[in-house]
Amino acid sequence: MKYTKTYKPEQKRAVYDWSDKTILIAEDTHTNFLLYEAIMKGTNAKLIWAKNGLEAVEKCLNSKHIDLVLMDIQMPFMNGIEATKRIKKVRKDLVIIAQTAFTANFDENDILDAGCSLVLTKPIMPDFVLLTISKYL
Repeated sequence: MKYTKTYKPEQKRAVYDWSDKTILIAEDTHTNFLLYEAIMKGTNAKLIWAKNGLEAVEKCLNSKHIDLVLMDIQMPFMNGIEATKRIKKVRKDLVIIAQTAFTANFDENDILDAGCSLVLTKPIMPDFVLLTISKYL
């Protein structure tokens, strides 16, 4: 699934209320985490930040309250593909959406085979991210 629609500033943005949802953002770059925080500001979702794949696995396995994961693929200590595989062994139904610039040595099939539900390519389009997440929450 790729973002193809051109966003027009005069369009009204959809309103999402995820006040009862927790989203883990596995992203090693602080700036990218801040971007997701800004994108989801009005959703009331609780956001948790994992700075690497190993931390993402630990947080997912230690908290059953995480409803969805946005998983960067290229991260230190453990990449997003390996992190997804480990999480899915225990939390088979947890939705994991990959996010990547495809700079890693993985293709989309590797990512989906690991257990991700979908691959979002960077640069991230805010409205498309929100719409995509809403389909899973």
